[in-house]
Amino acid sequence: MASTENYQPLITAVEDEEWSNPNVVMRDLSSERVEEILGRRISVVGWLKLIAWESRLLWYLSGASIVVSAFCFMFSTVTLMFTGHLGSLPLAGASIACIGIQGLAFGIMIGMASAVQTYCGQTYGAKRYNAMGIIFQKALILHLGAAMILSFLYWYCGPILKAMGQAEEIAQEGQIFAHGLIPQLYALALSYPMQRFLQAQNIVNPLAYMVFGVFCLHILLNWVVIYVLGYGVFEAALTLSFSWWVFALMNGFYILLSPSCKESWTGFSRRAFIGIWPYFKITIASAVMLCLEIWCSRAMILLSGLLPADPTISLDSISICMNYWIWDMSFMLGLCSATSVRVSNELGAAHPRLARFSVIVVNGTSLLISIVFSALILIFRVSLSKLFTNDSTLIEAVSHLIPLLAISVLLNGIQPILSGVAIGSGWQDLVAYVNLAAYYLVGLPIGCVLGFKTSLGVAGMWWGMIVGILLQTLILIILTVRTDWDKEVEKAIARVNSEAGKLDLVDNI
Repeated sequence: MASTENYQPLITAVEDEEWSNPNVVMRDLSSERVEEILGRRISVVGWLKLIAWESRLLWYLSGASIVVSAFCFMFSTVTLMFTGHLGSLPLAGASIACIGIQGLAFGIMIGMASAVQTYCGQTYGAKRYNAMGIIFQKALILHLGAAMILSFLYWYCGPILKAMGQAEEIAQEGQIFAHGLIPQLYALALSYPMQRFLQAQNIVNPLAYMVFGVFCLHILLNWVVIYVLGYGVFEAALTLSFSWWVFALMNGFYILLSPSCKESWTGFSRRAFIGIWPYFKITIASAVMLCLEIWCSRAMILLSGLLPADPTISLDSISICMNYWIWDMSFMLGLCSATSVRVSNELGAAHPRLARFSVIVVNGTSLLISIVFSALILIFRVSLSKLFTNDSTLIEAVSHLIPLLAISVLLNGIQPILSGVAIGSGWQDLVAYVNLAAYYLVGLPIGCVLGFKTSLGVAGMWWGMIVGILLQTLILIILTVRTDWDKEVEKAIARVNSEAGKLDLVDNI
């Protein structure tokens, strides 16, 4: 048995009473104190208490973040559900636009916004609040520029879809729907940087209240537009755009008026244009990192319309399953956001041990949740199909894909969380290469071979994506396990000091 002479308890004898008090442990223990504790030898009971402490912070952040992420995605899901009752063709057209074309914008906007999480999260951890508002303004400038470019893609998506081999009637319906989504682009360009700006400061509950209120309004508006007024896919898309604008305006008014942002937001400034190029580079890396991942699933949906079998059934079945998979992904992206905030805050505050501990706790939590979700999907496989359609042929096609959906959901318990670690640490450029190799050099080619050259069809394409996700997950696990968190702290401090130094230089001019 090891000697107990050098054993250090979780806390000193003087603090034993304080540690045994749950209220003190859960509410008053500082990150600095936990970082110190993690450097000692810890008992089993001590580990359990530290896990409880970290879990409380994690769920404070991720609970509201999950609500925001899930409801933001469900805006589109609700619109698709209402559109599906207009017929199979309107559903196919709306799906190809909403999941394929709109997915492109979501990937770019969310990816670019992850740079806000990296910079603002680490800056907040370092208590350099004055730099956060400038970083946020840089993000707004770049996001609005991206929205202007994407507007052309939305307007001309019909010919693009036809050139990619989509049936003419599906491409035409998709173009009509995409035209109604153009106003949404600019709402996304404003809302996502604002969400990340607030989340980096641990301001999450107000966002959850906002998105829930707008979601309830969105359901009502869709019911009125589709059932009461009897409008079609274009008006349904406009309804989706309107709801996003309401949410974006609420985000903006909160930042402008809330006392919680008085230190981080001090008004618009010309300093936002200083040093925008370095920020632009990490923004591009962030966008590429996430887009390569998101576009793979979108590419699979587009390619499913080219399969020899009935293109409408193939497209509708995989679109329905993808909606559930993306819904699960949106849930995990809430955990991803919380992870990136926790990691970036602790790296900025020079707490390497706590950053590593946060990664371990959130991965264990998300894996358990994914196991439960996978089981529920298998149990309710038929009921999930009926929420979108009454067509018996389509219901059967969806049921055949449900086991693959369950596998994908299980993998979602690890992969998005590790992406959150990458965002919080500023590894976006490295993970972009990982995603390129895993999805486009391995996963998608395998999916195409299985889908077009075997009898598996849509299921074969999905198996290819599963292989890509599995490979990406394994690589990210290796990168995370091998991480030197002390060096990550040094990088974070250098990044924060560089950004703050540029602002100080401008102030002295």
